[in-house]
Amino acid sequence: MPLLASTPVDQMRSPYSKRWWALLVLCLSLLIIVMANTALIVAAPDMTRDLGLDSSGLQWVIDAYTVPYAALMLLLGAIGDKYSRRGALVAGLGVFAAGAVTGSLVDSTGAVITARAVMGVGAAVIMPATLSLLVATFPREERARAITAWTATSGLGVALGPLIAGWLLEDHAWGSTFLINVPIALAAIVGAFVLVPPSRARAMGRIDVVGGLLSVVAVGALVYAIIEGPHFGWGTGPVAAAVVAVLAIIGFVVRELRHPHPVLDVRKFRDRAFSGSTIAVLMFFLGTFGALYYMTQHLQFVLGYSPLETGVRMLPLAAGVCVAAAVTGRLTPLLGMRTTVVTGMALGTVAVLLLTRIDAGSTYSDFLVPFILLGFAVGLSVAPCTDTIMGSFPEDQLGVGGGVNDTALELGGSLGIAILGSLLATSYRDNLTEAVGKALPPEPLDVARDSIGGALAVAGELARNPQATPTPAQAQGLVSAAHTAFSDAIATTSLVGGIIMAAGTMIVLALLPSRKHTRTRDAAPGADSARTPVA
Repeated sequence: MPLLASTPVDQMRSPYSKRWWALLVLCLSLLIIVMANTALIVAAPDMTRDLGLDSSGLQWVIDAYTVPYAALMLLLGAIGDKYSRRGALVAGLGVFAAGAVTGSLVDSTGAVITARAVMGVGAAVIMPATLSLLVATFPREERARAITAWTATSGLGVALGPLIAGWLLEDHAWGSTFLINVPIALAAIVGAFVLVPPSRARAMGRIDVVGGLLSVVAVGALVYAIIEGPHFGWGTGPVAAAVVAVLAIIGFVVRELRHPHPVLDVRKFRDRAFSGSTIAVLMFFLGTFGALYYMTQHLQFVLGYSPLETGVRMLPLAAGVCVAAAVTGRLTPLLGMRTTVVTGMALGTVAVLLLTRIDAGSTYSDFLVPFILLGFAVGLSVAPCTDTIMGSFPEDQLGVGGGVNDTALELGGSLGIAILGSLLATSYRDNLTEAVGKALPPEPLDVARDSIGGALAVAGELARNPQATPTPAQAQGLVSAAHTAFSDAIATTSLVGGIIMAAGTMIVLALLPSRKHTRTRDAAPGADSARTPVA
């Protein structure tokens, strides 16, 4: 028996015998991508203190990962299709691990941002490669179950990242949280050679490099504008980026419609199942990522949980994902994709709207049901959408299919954090100004209004300095006001987020075809060959 998996998938006469072990490698690769962001959630307070980060610096420590990750997936997915999907996976894991090691060693804001950007480039190679290898390796009748396991891994990563990071932060500095992913990446590299068979699109023509670069500029500029504009004002930079994004999108669409071998055939968006699934992924993660962004802050800054305690209290989210993912494979054939996906999105909407009840007196029990419902929503909605998106691409475009799915996911998450995060910051600032604006001098007031972490830092300085003005006795009043302002801001933001998710749910309900329409289309001559990739 050979030590390495060397027989290409398309040369196998029967399904690959170790395909479920190969799936484990792909899921491990996905796990580190998710944990890279969720671990940072609980490490952010320590990083803010040690690096002296302001809100802009912290935002770019987070989003330096997001911009290259979102912008590069489509082009790098096509490159993986052309040359080697397994090679792309291994290369991405190597780049990702190098960025993680660098991030653990540096001690300046600029260096951390650079390390996070390198990790984002690695993630942009890994993410579409995991999906394209999955679809190429598994026969059609098993693919939905494999994608369900892939989806459940995302939910597991959402909970495991904060949990492991919190455990490390009990005794180690924030740099240790970068190292979580390194041993997993190294294990995945070895596993890729031993268990994942090579795969590439042998009939693929030349890559449309110009179209690929236009997609990079379009998505990168759009994500930059989304991040920078709502948080820091629509100055010259964000407005210019938005204009560049619009022009690049127009140029990309025009070129892809005319090019004989486009990076992405934009005509696919005429297919209601494909466009509805793509919009469902985008809208769902807009609401989910935005809600998780401020829920975890409330657990730490208002309820006072340590990073480890915060990670433990996010486990119901992972449990919800796993339970829902386990039943999705049975529910989707029974109820139809549209019913399953819309039900999941509706549960996510309810979860976000339940957060409108949050106030300064809320406890963890008020977050428990939203965590569970969000987990169920992820488990029900994402796998059927991903399966539909990937099933819309032929064998020579599986990496592109993974890029489309993952770009929608990341773009939705970026929109959620930018829009809801901006609304949260504005509401918090207005609430706190109204409560303590006349009691604090201008400089500490500016720090306190910048974020709840800043307010707690100001209160801590007041409590330690007996000569401070205002007096240390007023420090507790500032803490109470900050808690109330942040809790009220969550309630306001959740109302807007719930409305956005409800609107998205209705759009997806209107777009996704009914079971009858789907069956008619799939039964049409040539439909199966057009939609089912050949492994």
